[in-house]
Amino acid sequence: MLRIYLKIIRYKGVIDINSKEFYTVRGYHLLEQNKRLITPAMEDYLEMIYRCGLQEEYIRINQLAQLLNVRASSASKMVQKLGNLGLMKYEKYGVLVLSEEGKEIGKFLLERHNIIERFLRLLGCSEDNILKQTELIEHNLHNETIHRLEMLISYFTNNPDVLEQFEYFVKKY
Repeated sequence: MLRIYLKIIRYKGVIDINSKEFYTVRGYHLLEQNKRLITPAMEDYLEMIYRCGLQEEYIRINQLAQLLNVRASSASKMVQKLGNLGLMKYEKYGVLVLSEEGKEIGKFLLERHNIIERFLRLLGCSEDNILKQTELIEHNLHNETIHRLEMLISYFTNNPDVLEQFEYFVKKY
């Protein structure tokens, strides 16, 4: 019976258990890790430093550590790594300043964060969980997916009647 079921599924193109394309979540993370220059943790630091730079001229290690809920020693180590990659300028006990490349990446990361946050709000997710969900999701989506989310948000924004229908559907569901 199971064999027949698998043949039906394979025939319909839903799943091919003989495919070499399936991995565990950890497997996909390892594949992506080989392609990445910066880690998700580095992204968090760059995004926060960029975010702070929009409001203040500079930020210090202790302030950064406090904002990210990490120890100052951990923040210092990460900042050194980012400095070694040329993404920021940092002198011990000094101020943190992103390089031009660091600013570009930081801007992208903040925009990505904001797109995901807007999408979750559009879905009607609980405000209590939006930040946490955004932080967990943002490192796992490809740029194409982010762009598609942005297009979907724009579609709903430009078609308020469709958004209203969706909201009505959600209430009834």
